[in-house]
Amino acid sequence: MRHASAWPPRFNPLLSALAVLVTLAAGVAAGPALAECTDAAEPKVNWRRCSLQGQTLTGVDLSGAMLRDATFQRASLGQAKLTEADGYRAKFISATAPGAVFDGARLIEADFTRADLTGASFRDADLRNAKMVGASLARADFTGARISGTDLRQADLSGARWTDGTHICAESSVGQCN
Repeated sequence: MRHASAWPPRFNPLLSALAVLVTLAAGVAAGPALAECTDAAEPKVNWRRCSLQGQTLTGVDLSGAMLRDATFQRASLGQAKLTEADGYRAKFISATAPGAVFDGARLIEADFTRADLTGASFRDADLRNAKMVGASLARADFTGARISGTDLRQADLSGARWTDGTHICAESSVGQCN
């Protein structure tokens, strides 16, 4: 007469399926965080593809934030800190962001059409192929910024510090730094 042995356990499909689910859940929890558009504004927040249209974000610190494809249309970002943020293809159309700091930010193909960026800082920012049509960039700082392909049509660059860090654009510089 053979007795049922406690070891090795027999294959149980239900327990195997449960083990697979537990393993997958642990992997998802340990994986990269997904964008949560309701998360509070803070450094390194992930707002990828989030719509923050018309939001008041004055003075917030979004340093190192993931803002790829996010929309800040008509948002208030005055004095906001977006240092080292990744704003690839982000939309800041008609946003008000006087004094905002975008130093070292990745803003390739970002759209700042008609945005108020008076006195904003773009030191060492990557603005390649960005759209700044009709933007107010008076007294902005572009020291070390990469601006190849940036569309500055009708942009007010009066008193802006240019990419070389020394040239100050003449008053009434529109569309180009004179």
